[in-house]
Amino acid sequence: MSNIGNKVVYQVYPKSFKDSNGDGIGDLQGIVEKLPYLAKLGIDYLWINPIFPSPQRDNGYDISDYCAIDPIFGNMRDFEELVAKAADLKIGIMMDMVFNHTSVAHEWFQKALAGDKKYQDYYLLRPKKADGSAPTNWRSKFGGSAWAAFGSGNLDYLHLYDVSQADLNWRNPAVILELEHVLKFWLAKGVKGFRFDVINVVGKDQQLIDDPNAGDGKEMYTDKAIVHNYLQKINQDVFTEHENILTVGELSSTTIENAIAYTKPDRHELSMAFSFHHLKVDYDNGNKWTKIPYDFRQLRQILQQWGEGLSDGDGWPAWFWNNHDQPRAINRFITDPKYHRLGAQMLAATIHLNRGTPYVYMGEEIGMTDPDFHSINDYVDVESHNAYDALLAQGKTTEEAFAIIKSKSRDNARIPMQWNTDNYGGFSTHQPWLANGNYNNINVEKDVKDPNGLFHFYQRLITLRKQESVIVKGDYQAVFNDVPEVIAFTRHYQNQTLLVINHFGEAATSLDLADKILGGKILLANYPDAKITHHLIIRPYETLAIKY
Repeated sequence: MSNIGNKVVYQVYPKSFKDSNGDGIGDLQGIVEKLPYLAKLGIDYLWINPIFPSPQRDNGYDISDYCAIDPIFGNMRDFEELVAKAADLKIGIMMDMVFNHTSVAHEWFQKALAGDKKYQDYYLLRPKKADGSAPTNWRSKFGGSAWAAFGSGNLDYLHLYDVSQADLNWRNPAVILELEHVLKFWLAKGVKGFRFDVINVVGKDQQLIDDPNAGDGKEMYTDKAIVHNYLQKINQDVFTEHENILTVGELSSTTIENAIAYTKPDRHELSMAFSFHHLKVDYDNGNKWTKIPYDFRQLRQILQQWGEGLSDGDGWPAWFWNNHDQPRAINRFITDPKYHRLGAQMLAATIHLNRGTPYVYMGEEIGMTDPDFHSINDYVDVESHNAYDALLAQGKTTEEAFAIIKSKSRDNARIPMQWNTDNYGGFSTHQPWLANGNYNNINVEKDVKDPNGLFHFYQRLITLRKQESVIVKGDYQAVFNDVPEVIAFTRHYQNQTLLVINHFGEAATSLDLADKILGGKILLANYPDAKITHHLIIRPYETLAIKY
């Protein structure tokens, strides 16, 4: 496992970062071109969403070959150049490994379809029920049954996600050997980290049965104990031969206890864990495809329970507000656009000064916002289109359904990176695969030139993590829970204490600081005139970090 405490990871969605060859799709050479920009920001690892050959049914998460580069992104020489040039800038490349499922276009699945018994055991094939219905009542995360017909016989294959994504059978040792081979292949190319997609759902039981609560079935396959065995085996077989390999698990609907078990160093499973509970606080009754204001109390409770729980249990969180599957946090948590910059700074401080590893999603560091699309046809994402159809089927008007898609679509995060005010925001010379956002007002060129820009605030946060051991090694304790719209915590390490105050509201509020804090030093603030006073007035979206 790597020494991860002082590291920061930047995520690139390659289709949308930079197009080098004018076809409207971002590519590896585009990332190479922008490496100096990322080095200037100060990041340590670059997580790249899947760049493997794929039918692109789910934007690359439907992989047809784990050990090659999709031609839309370039070729293996481009990838090797990216790894080498990133290494020169002290940036490690992190690959996105989708090991729960393959595309049905993958050679393994095609051989299984052709009748090869060896490869049929690579997947989860089960006979239909006597009445011809699916083997279980589980639901796909993308809507509909989690089962689809396997060829013309009586078997169905499991697909927890899109129908084009067939779940792998991890109970077959040959499957794990194949996946270990994939990891070794990329390690030999110089890769320094891996993000494991939905890794905590790979542990299906030998016998698959109906969800007895008539739910979607996720309790039947999420966080099964055997997943820990799988991860420990992979760690032993693959990572013990390499130093400082960073691994992060995307853990769907996990618990604090499981996140600790996955990431506690002496268990040798994962370096860190992503959880998503804090980004479901604007779901009405747990339903993503709804449009309601976020619940601040719930947000604070989740962040603090996870912060304290993983600190006390010696687990390690991966903190983020944005990624390729989420609408922009700036639109979710900052209601008035006039506060977007202050709010973005406050959100950044909330995770970068936290205990755990912070992740920056492309464009977050300049304050990119959701696009103002006007039609469902502007969206490419298969999940968004499925949800739109489902909302209409539920009786929503086209206006109501579109408003929900507009607020929650994954494409909000996938619009092209905004580099400047040139055509298409400097992303490409050609119309992009997905429409642009507001690049005339928000772009890299403009923000980097502004000494008070968001980019420089992120630079400062990343630098502080390298300089301050209390940020890297300190524990986590929630404080000021009685103050409305404030998320505050302390970090203690040896004889140092860091107090971090984050105000999520527009109405000024106040809190009283203990005498021992008054002689402290302000490490970070997003108001230039911030002062340490006994009776502290907290302004709209103010963030303040005091070391004492």
